[in-house]
Amino acid sequence: MQTVNPTRFLRRSLLSNAVFSTVSGLSFIAAAKPISSLIGLSHPGILIGIGVSLLVFAAGLVANAKRQAINVTEAWLAVVLDVTWVAGSVVVLLAGVLSTTGNWAVAIVADVVFLFAILQFVGLRRMRRAPVRS
Repeated sequence: MQTVNPTRFLRRSLLSNAVFSTVSGLSFIAAAKPISSLIGLSHPGILIGIGVSLLVFAAGLVANAKRQAINVTEAWLAVVLDVTWVAGSVVVLLAGVLSTTGNWAVAIVADVVFLFAILQFVGLRRMRRAPVRS
């Protein structure tokens, strides 16, 4: 009989989020000026700051996913931070400060981030429902 690891789904969700956050962060840092011009952002430094923050976030996700026992509080924090990103994206969209391309980019990224929040939430629920082994 095969034993199912109740943390596998959450670990994969955290690591997938980390990959997306790392790629996004590195892209924002490496191409801050052209991306800023494309999306209608006047100060490329904003993207650099966001990029660095995403790299720190990604490192935390990887560290938690690779632990022997996932820190549930940190996993919930990832969900909260992802939902906060989505809420902030809505504020940016409603403020109308970006170009049409920028608005589309923000909306698409917010959709992906929201998907990660949902996947991590599902992973946390699966862990909670898993039978306790002695």
